[in-house]
Amino acid sequence: MRRQVLSLLVENNPGVTSHISGLFSRRGYNIDSFSSGVTADPRYTRITIVASGDKQILEQIEKQLAKLEDVVDIKKLEPGSSVTRELILVKIRAKDTERQPVMNVTNIFHGKIVDVTHDSMVIELTGRQEKLESFLDLLQGYEILELARTGITGLSRGTSDVKFFDESGCLVEGWNEVDS
Repeated sequence: MRRQVLSLLVENNPGVTSHISGLFSRRGYNIDSFSSGVTADPRYTRITIVASGDKQILEQIEKQLAKLEDVVDIKKLEPGSSVTRELILVKIRAKDTERQPVMNVTNIFHGKIVDVTHDSMVIELTGRQEKLESFLDLLQGYEILELARTGITGLSRGTSDVKFFDESGCLVEGWNEVDS
């Protein structure tokens, strides 16, 4: 089993996320992570999907996604040529005497304490999944009351595969070529 991170650029139409998740459920594919948000151009939404399967299944997922009408572009986000991140919020039970050690670990991981009450703390942490898992491992001595994860989001590095579209939605060719 391999994991593949796919970054989809889709038209920002009602029901687009339903169409994409429906494709996965109809075909019996599993979604490990799904995150989406509008891009700098409000006509488009970026969806990041993490799926697992053998090589054939992952290729089939990509082909099926490419057939969807609202899908404008699909990129595989490979580890060396992309940047991926996830956000977690963790609420733990922490009394006065337990807060300083939690703050120390949170600082080491460049996290933030975003809420403190007399018996709990909420921690915000962003990073690669491995970093987040390591942080959660260090919290094992504390009672985790609630945990929320955004799922992975990411972009490819550099400009070579960036695509721009004009007002009518047509691909603008040669926008990133350097004049000699």
